[in-house]
Amino acid sequence: MINKVILVGRITKDPELRFVNVDIPLVKFVLAVNRNYVNSSGIKEVDFIRCSVWNKQAENLAKYISKGTMLGIEGSIRVTTSEVNNQKQFFVDVHCDNIQFLESKNKRDSNQSNYYDDEYKKTEDKNYSHQNNEHSSNDKKLIIDNNEDLPF
Repeated sequence: MINKVILVGRITKDPELRFVNVDIPLVKFVLAVNRNYVNSSGIKEVDFIRCSVWNKQAENLAKYISKGTMLGIEGSIRVTTSEVNNQKQFFVDVHCDNIQFLESKNKRDSNQSNYYDDEYKKTEDKNYSHQNNEHSSNDKKLIIDNNEDLPF
């Protein structure tokens, strides 16, 4: 029998390191994986897949990875059951045997700073165009006096 899973996606929130039986590191996380097609509304659908990683890999994941980081994982599907209110529930999880960090820390940091820079620029552009529209009816001209000393 073969039970092998290979996924590439982005982690949906910062990983939290826990310890089972006091000394076994565990991180459970959700990986957002895009599907290869677009639905009828023109939107690419995403699957949110529960994953778990143990031991040293769990410690490394918690230490170096944050929300939005692209990961490649290799593992196997584990199905667990639980009974709640006399109903049997099944939980599917990917048990990660190998995790690859697919972005460097510098790349992740620059992507985040670019996002914030872009959002600031959008806000700044909106404010500028809004102010520009308010004063356009006055037709005021900017006068520059080159003879004036600048304080810097």
